[in-house]
Amino acid sequence: MKIKYLIIVSILMSTINLSTASNPYGEIYIYDVYYNDKLLPGTDVAKPILKIGEPFDIAVNMTVYQEYKVSGKLTELGEGYFEVINGPSKMDQYSSIILKPNESHIFEWKVIPTDKWAGGSLPINFHYSIVEKGNPEPVINSEFTVAYCTISNEHYESETPTSKEQTVSKTEASSTSAHTAASTPAFTIAGAILVFALVFVLLRR
Repeated sequence: MKIKYLIIVSILMSTINLSTASNPYGEIYIYDVYYNDKLLPGTDVAKPILKIGEPFDIAVNMTVYQEYKVSGKLTELGEGYFEVINGPSKMDQYSSIILKPNESHIFEWKVIPTDKWAGGSLPINFHYSIVEKGNPEPVINSEFTVAYCTISNEHYESETPTSKEQTVSKTEASSTSAHTAASTPAFTIAGAILVFALVFVLLRR
């Protein structure tokens, strides 16, 4: 009987540990994670298939229940596999803010994969630190994976070059039309003079 009770207690403890694995410090802070504006529930990890240079968004909404200095950054295994093209900091560099009790802040980056790991898969993580006022040591220093990215060998092509080409074509077409319109009266006058000259010659005969 004691063995059965021990087994049941062990199972319950495992369940509790799993349910709190995403954030064991719920009394200090909570967070929501987004990949391309889509909420990732619980400990879910996005698993996108990306082309080289294809942009994607990562956002983490942090809320604290006391006054803390909160720092966050994106990390990778190695260096040069991802590049931040818009955001509060580059890869592996902290962005920090002081939050008041019950205040929230969104850390948000737009990132592209490089060709350094084309044909393979690797994670991109969010590392964060929470420091209490007057205490240099962080209360929490942790990290989790936001997305496990598979990077293809294909290159991402945006629609911007096509739009520019269309703009150039339209400009050239307008210039050609304007040139033709400006040239037409000159040819018309020359033709009229030629006709009058022929009539004059015929009349003299």
